[in-house]
Amino acid sequence: MQIVRVYSGDDGESHFEDLTSDQFAELVNRVGPGDITINRRTSPSFSDYHTAPRRQYVINLAGTAEFETADGSVRRLYPGDVLVAEDLTGHGHIARNIGDEFRVSLAVPLAEA
Repeated sequence: MQIVRVYSGDDGESHFEDLTSDQFAELVNRVGPGDITINRRTSPSFSDYHTAPRRQYVINLAGTAEFETADGSVRRLYPGDVLVAEDLTGHGHIARNIGDEFRVSLAVPLAEA
């Protein structure tokens, strides 16, 4: 299982950071305001540079997702992997659903740290 954080750096760009399960455990129970949502999207798909709509973690339940930052770093997430989305400002990241099957994910809002 991968736990990948995408965040806004001081340079205005989004960056990746790998989190340990212990680091994720510190975040997971701090549920913030807003709905917990299940999303089902077709593959393949592409979403150009955008910031996260809110501070949240997204559990990939089915399908394969790929995220890219401006420096060309790419992370591919499979079922069971988690993206902690915290790049609320700046340039943002690219998101792709790859393969032929629907991508299903569960998004949980996070409270401010």
